[in-house]
Amino acid sequence: MRLSKFAKTRLLPLHPSTVDALARYRRIRAREISTTEETTFFVGTRGKRLGQPLSDRQVHRVFIQLRDQLGWLDRGCHGGPRIHDLRHSFAVRRVMLWHEQGINIDQAMLSLSTYLGHARITDTYWYLTGVPELMALAGAKFMQFTEMEMEVDDA
Repeated sequence: MRLSKFAKTRLLPLHPSTVDALARYRRIRAREISTTEETTFFVGTRGKRLGQPLSDRQVHRVFIQLRDQLGWLDRGCHGGPRIHDLRHSFAVRRVMLWHEQGINIDQAMLSLSTYLGHARITDTYWYLTGVPELMALAGAKFMQFTEMEMEVDDA
């Protein structure tokens, strides 16, 4: 990725269906506009914005249209899921899966932080605060810890 946040280069794994969809888009884009190495991947498709980088407003508008077509429900107070909510959901689900798999979450957090492109691991831990499922896991882990402490004291 060029011109990424904090000027960091990173490689992200993509599902084959995503790779196929992006390749189709690239072929259509190449037929519709002339591109160079500097052309951003996602561009406007009509009017004055034809071939120009998408603005944040355009990206959000397209996302809302897709979200509504998919029938995603509003489970918060924003009128429906936002783009950034997908990152949050991904991070939480990844940690939940690691827990189910018995993976040491503390050790795995650095890889999640790197994957998300966070400069500090504390930014990644922020995603996990206030999530009832994770708080329940943390509480259960704490209970196990205190029970182990009591067993040691009793011995």
